[in-house]
Amino acid sequence: MTISQGIADNDRPPPVRPVFSAVTWKEIAHLVSNFPVAIVGFVYAVVMVSGTGGLSVTAVGLPLLSCGLYLSRQLGRLERTRARALLGARVEEPSPIPGPKRAGGFFPWLWTSIKDPVGWRTVLYQLVRLPWGVFTFTVALTGLFVLWPVLPYVVRVLANADRAMVRGLLSPSDELERRIAELESDRGVVIDTAAADLRRIERDLHDGAQARLVALAMGLGLAKEKLLEDPEGATAMVDEAHGEVKLALQELRGLARGIHPAVLTDRGLDAALSAVASRCAVPVRVAVDLPGRPAEAIEGIAYFTVSELLRNISKHAMARSASVDVWKSGERLLIQVADDGRGGASTRSGSGLAGLAERLDSVDGVLVVDSPAGGGTTVTAELPWRA
Repeated sequence: MTISQGIADNDRPPPVRPVFSAVTWKEIAHLVSNFPVAIVGFVYAVVMVSGTGGLSVTAVGLPLLSCGLYLSRQLGRLERTRARALLGARVEEPSPIPGPKRAGGFFPWLWTSIKDPVGWRTVLYQLVRLPWGVFTFTVALTGLFVLWPVLPYVVRVLANADRAMVRGLLSPSDELERRIAELESDRGVVIDTAAADLRRIERDLHDGAQARLVALAMGLGLAKEKLLEDPEGATAMVDEAHGEVKLALQELRGLARGIHPAVLTDRGLDAALSAVASRCAVPVRVAVDLPGRPAEAIEGIAYFTVSELLRNISKHAMARSASVDVWKSGERLLIQVADDGRGGASTRSGSGLAGLAERLDSVDGVLVVDSPAGGGTTVTAELPWRA
């Protein structure tokens, strides 16, 4: 079973009906407003291109051109907003231009800004919109008095042309640009997750093994002082210290297992997930059917995903049994963890599953939760294989 990797981008309007609907009135509003909006955009584009073109041979010309293209981007954003509101068009926002620091300095950033394809396509959009805006304004306005019976059909044809123009000139240029925008968002999630993990490790070390080792050092120091005066007391203290050493080692092994378990590196997901399942509060059936091993990073994410889900089952599910199934489908790694508990789990903001979903999303993964109240919980995760 494979999770769908995306929802179809179906933003086609409903079928045209002779009776004027809310959709038709919105389309009329868009066509009528094309004219004043097109005048503003056309004037800005002409002034920006001619003004910065004449100054391009001076020191201020190129920075002004960069600023002009940036403002063109903002006009494009307003047009996309108008198209979404009145035409119902689904148009993604293009990725922003990286700042001077990330671009490697002022001049690399300036050159990137001047070459900005989004800004130039917006300028082209503003230049061609004036004659089109005059045409649509005239047809829509006069059609209300002349073409009333067939106006919804005429409006739909013109509105579809507007939708195509917006998608063609104002949407992200290609799939790569959309992926860049997604990765920019995912990068923040990865950074926050890594920082949270480091804080957790630091806290566990400070409150657990470090505290025990400090107490052990103090105990051994006292035992050393009593060694000649009270050998029996010193022996008892050494025995106590020996017990503390065992506990400290146990805590360090647990911490190391939480960072990256040795069994995962040595024997793969099957053995590692079986070890995790053996520590769950309820009986867990584990079935791993993989032709090989995925990429090391993906394998680690899969391990910690199952660990977190089994931890949730132990703490919250009130289940009698659980199961873990792992298999490969195409170039994706599929994980399904199910229990027969009370259900009601969700990925709403602030929940543990929401954080888990963000982690998977940062590596192009998907998390789907099916958890009806009283009907158990099934969580399906999909990750790229990337072996």
